[in-house]
Amino acid sequence: MSILPASAAALGLLVLVATASAQTPAQADAARAAEQCETEVAETVRRMRGRDAQEVQFVGAKRALTPMADDETGVKGEGRYRSAAGRTTPFTYSCSYNLKTGATSGVVFRDAAAPVAEAAWQPDLTNVSPEACESAAAADLKQRHPRVGRITLGSDSRQVRPGSNGRIVLEGRGAVQPAPGMNAVPFSYSCEFDPRGARVVAVQTRE
Repeated sequence: MSILPASAAALGLLVLVATASAQTPAQADAARAAEQCETEVAETVRRMRGRDAQEVQFVGAKRALTPMADDETGVKGEGRYRSAAGRTTPFTYSCSYNLKTGATSGVVFRDAAAPVAEAAWQPDLTNVSPEACESAAAADLKQRHPRVGRITLGSDSRQVRPGSNGRIVLEGRGAVQPAPGMNAVPFSYSCEFDPRGARVVAVQTRE
């Protein structure tokens, strides 16, 4: 086994350090180009799709960067966005990033296929109290009708659905007698529950 002189070993180490240093700016530029372009693409998707794009994600393994003229870098890739109802739509995108100015341009995205249904939503019903919701709905009706007579709530009409910010929404129907002697009228109600506990954070009734 041969042993390199100390000067040769030091020279080799210097070459490795110089090579690593030379790669760092290019890697940093690539990271900035990808981050800025995908941020702009995500904003464009949300602006164009509205409520159908509650969550936007990108597939890092599908990202490709291409050097262009005038300090421009082209970024292409794939992603997906999910609607409030749980539908997922894949898409492709492209964008240009200027290394000098840090500006993005030419943002384009295209839906790649029809929405793909995800697994059925399964709420944690331990955080939902129908009694708390119905009490809140009754209190809301009493504020609207100070002389309210009878309030009837149909337990068979209850249903839950996902709400905003991870909340759980309980909905149902019933009938209210606005004042003694008046005919009862149907109404619907909905309550939003804090996902961290069985607490009603919002209630709404509609006649």
